Amino acid sequence: MRRIATGLLLLTTSIFTAFGCGGGGGSDQSAGTTPASTPTPAPPETVSAAPLPTTSKYDDGPRAGEAAVNAALATSGEKLFQTKGCVVCHGFGKKVTCPDLVGVSMRRTAQWMEQQILHPEVMVKEDKISAELKTQYPLPMTNQGLKPDEAKAVIEFLKRKDREAGVKKPA
Repeated sequence: MRRIATGLLLLTTSIFTAFGCGGGGGSDQSAGTTPASTPTPAPPETVSAAPLPTTSKYDDGPRAGEAAVNAALATSGEKLFQTKGCVVCHGFGKKVTCPDLVGVSMRRTAQWMEQQILHPEVMVKEDKISAELKTQYPLPMTNQGLKPDEAKAVIEFLKRKDREAGVKKPA
């Protein structure tokens, strides 16, 4: 029984590694390979990843990270981030195969983040920011089948990570 479980774990890990978060057609993605020399990221307090020059009907308004963090939802969101395999593609303070998520809650609105989490395959086709990210990170974000309340929990987790890192709103 233990051999079967170990085999399934290795198979699942291999699949996530080979295909990123899955294989859907979303967007907030990355290149399928890691460059030979990865630049060292700037300290979080100096991260000023300005919004992309494109616009989105979902990204107008206050940044998600400007609102207070719901600690209970953030804890639930952290578990979802891990169990849904987001950690395979996304890092904090480093690029794995998809965008580095440090500062995302201060670059995007909660509405944009929720749409990206719930409907990545639609966003990459209809949202200018997602489409631009797709050109920078060709590995598509997969729809993980989260419900709206689960997406909100993941957003709370991302807000908490940004607070812990001391990320401020870009000037």
